[in-house]
Amino acid sequence: MEEKQWVVKINNELNSLANTSEESAHWSKRFIYKIPACVTELNKRAYKPQIVSIGPYHHGMGDLRAMEEHKHRALLHFLKRSNKPLNTFVEALAPVLQDLKDAYDQLDPKWHLKENDDEFLEMMILDGCFILEILRTTDSATHTHHSTQTHDQTTSSNATNHSEDYASNDPIFSTHGKLYIVPYLKRDMLMLENQIPMLVLEKLVFVQNANVVKCFHILDVYRKSLLSEEPRSKKHTKTKSGQNSIIHRGGGDEIIRSATELNEAGIRIRTSKTRSLKDISFHGGVLELPLIVVDDALESLYLNLIAFERFHVGAGNEVTSYIFFMDNIIDNSRDVSLLHSCGVIQNALGSDKAVANLFNSLSKDITLDPESRLDDVQKRVSSYCQKPWHRWRANLMHTYFTNPWAILSVIAAIFLFALTILQTVYSVLSYVSPAS
Repeated sequence: MEEKQWVVKINNELNSLANTSEESAHWSKRFIYKIPACVTELNKRAYKPQIVSIGPYHHGMGDLRAMEEHKHRALLHFLKRSNKPLNTFVEALAPVLQDLKDAYDQLDPKWHLKENDDEFLEMMILDGCFILEILRTTDSATHTHHSTQTHDQTTSSNATNHSEDYASNDPIFSTHGKLYIVPYLKRDMLMLENQIPMLVLEKLVFVQNANVVKCFHILDVYRKSLLSEEPRSKKHTKTKSGQNSIIHRGGGDEIIRSATELNEAGIRIRTSKTRSLKDISFHGGVLELPLIVVDDALESLYLNLIAFERFHVGAGNEVTSYIFFMDNIIDNSRDVSLLHSCGVIQNALGSDKAVANLFNSLSKDITLDPESRLDDVQKRVSSYCQKPWHRWRANLMHTYFTNPWAILSVIAAIFLFALTILQTVYSVLSYVSPAS
């Protein structure tokens, strides 16, 4: 009896099944992911680029095509400044073409066709040069009210940050463009589905004899910048492993209370020495948190960082843990107001309630590693709050000092109690030493 075609196919695949090390090498090539609908449905705008497509996932779609003209202009300026022919860059990328394709988790079958190789390379070079031009000429724009803080980590330290070779009224690379267009471009450039491999930028920059940072893509560059720490001038608390701690639920049973409740328990909150999301510590009743600027670009950025940590095995969960922690200590607008007064939150959204809603929504459907190394601080905070004096203080603050009328009532009660004691003492003294 002749075997079914699909049975033969499965048997052939079984015979050629790769060993564990080969399978691991296969999966390690992928780091740019198509986010499944079960995630994107919660907030579609956070994951879909609005103005520019980077890479193949959204290439040539709808209104994003309008930016192709500007990409082409950026390529021309890039080539003119480098003083090298386009073919030099093509030859640098051609040998790694398959590696570039392998970086994508779900690549459209058309890109695997040999006849489309030139188009794929063209897309990589256009998008890569556009990214480099944005980073080179708009570095100063990272200090605007938008929280896009990506520094030009892909170019050499002595690279210029000016755009004098563009027209003064250029739609993208002028002062006007930096103010009104670039923030939206950078938001799109930090979306997980909207990435090209860092290898593209490495090759392009290498031809220009510059240095690069070893990362997967621009989103990964930004993530590492959020987690990097500058040397601190003062000694600070470390865990037993010698690393800073982030508070989150992890594998313990402790539950982090809201910022207001921690304050009522006598815990002081202040800003960390650095802005690293890992720089969260607790010592001597002081909880240190990094400063964060909350604006309308933050939601999309953090959701894409969370998605990257979720889908890329081995990426770590530091950003996810930070978001989960912030959701724990922010229950309502009172917590946001407290964190603002402590210098931890800079609110560019307007209302404290909007910030609370933002953090509460970011942590939906988050799964944390139960064996995270970041439980030490959480346990210290929980232990501090469980001490009898701190529990009594928190209960007293929550019960009697939450509004002005309660405070007046307590003051009145204390005053009456003091009068009663004075009256009693006076009566006793009068009895012991009667007037002659």
